[in-house]
Amino acid sequence: MELKQAPDKNLAFELLRVTESAALAAARWLGKGAKEDGDGAAVDAMRQSFNSISVKGRIVIGEGAKDEAPMLYNGELVGDGSGPEIDIAVDPVEGTNLLALGRPNSIAVIGACKAGGMYDPGSSYYMKKLVVGPAARDVVDIDAPVEDNLKAVARALGKDVNDITVFVLDKPRHKQLIADIRKAGARITLQTDGDVAGSLMVVDPNVDVDVMMGTGGTPEGVISACAIKGLGGQIFGRFDPQSQAERDAMIKEGTRLDEVLSVESIIRADDAFFAATGISGGTFLGGVAYTGSGAVTHSLMIRAKTGTFRYLEAHHNLERLMKFSSVRYD
Repeated sequence: MELKQAPDKNLAFELLRVTESAALAAARWLGKGAKEDGDGAAVDAMRQSFNSISVKGRIVIGEGAKDEAPMLYNGELVGDGSGPEIDIAVDPVEGTNLLALGRPNSIAVIGACKAGGMYDPGSSYYMKKLVVGPAARDVVDIDAPVEDNLKAVARALGKDVNDITVFVLDKPRHKQLIADIRKAGARITLQTDGDVAGSLMVVDPNVDVDVMMGTGGTPEGVISACAIKGLGGQIFGRFDPQSQAERDAMIKEGTRLDEVLSVESIIRADDAFFAATGISGGTFLGGVAYTGSGAVTHSLMIRAKTGTFRYLEAHHNLERLMKFSSVRYD
């Protein structure tokens, strides 16, 4: 008789408390044109919330080096010191410009996996990405022409290329990419920011986005991989340094610039966890809505081992919450 493993703790629930805290703090700054203040509020809330989480966590993807970020810096230890040892990737506000301008799809996100299982991008800030959902994970090639990949995705999904929607960051570097996608006949959703949100749209079965293409953040790619792994999709990435300084630093670290990363090489652990809470309302997650007595948040939780994803609407009584919480939400 085959022995089955008993269900163990789903850390996504713990991480959710942290993203909710960051979203509630950051949303006070929605549309106020002060992205540093909004990000700072989220970082402070996230760091304090980590103190109550029963893990031995190490920040692999954070706000930067210790001398640049007083909290949630790369290498910082978080959690109460008990529980499992895990690697953590955080973005307290993914889309700080979106938050500052009051635009959709700003989110608070965390990805995590067993210690030693998360890829550390080092000095790499940018990479070319190709993200697809489960049906197309084995039919695309990051080195193939844009049209070939779009046709392959269309066949895998049982669609015509004209029905495919591609997420692309609206950046000058993508001028040729956008032209190639349009020439192939696919539709495009252009977004100014939101690399992680774009990946989530692709792998979320409830959102009509089929592919993400283009150069975005390497750290954001690592965070996204936690969600992509859980929902069975694929991310391919090739380093695309945008400055000579970035290129030189990567070479000095011994990074192979021609290496192609995948979800399997980015998150090497069997299990991974992901949590995201909407700050501004968006395509797949509602934003923080303040009521007379509190606030409502909308979140997504994913566990890779089981492939389970949950949407959660939470109603927060801020007056009661702040009686025992060290985080300020007013």
